[in-house]
Amino acid sequence: MDRLTPAQRFAAKVNPAGPWSLRRDCPGPCHLWDGSQNEKGYGTFWHDRTVKAHRYAYEQANGPIPNGLEVDHRCRRRACVAPDHLEAVTHRTNILRSTNHVAQRAAVTHCPANHAYDQANTIHAKNGTRKCRACKNASARAARARARETRLAPVEPIRLRTAPTPERTAA
Repeated sequence: MDRLTPAQRFAAKVNPAGPWSLRRDCPGPCHLWDGSQNEKGYGTFWHDRTVKAHRYAYEQANGPIPNGLEVDHRCRRRACVAPDHLEAVTHRTNILRSTNHVAQRAAVTHCPANHAYDQANTIHAKNGTRKCRACKNASARAARARARETRLAPVEPIRLRTAPTPERTAA
């Protein structure tokens, strides 16, 4: 009995009649991986070692993945192995294309007070978040004004001495 080649074994686990992608830049239907998947939903395939199915599909169609790049599912389906839906991109591009909280925050261009996050108005915090310089300055000015008001709070007027009362003279 002849052994199947890795390409034949791979093709046997692909369902080319998957759903159409809802993304405009992904032509044709998704080719869904029917083989084993890891805990995150990515297909896994044995080829000398365990590899992710989408990476294997990309390499078979386009050659080796360039250094510093990773394969992105443009259709946003982790089980898809359609070569037209896969693209080698930087990690930053891959993250920003997703819908997670990091991508959502990076897509914000203005602070809640509608100040632009540009080079002059953005403070990068140690934890990687962005702060609006105009809002931070306004908050600091307001805090200083409150502190000044408490330091310069009105003092109760000094009571004038009145004539001695009989209770005071008796003592």
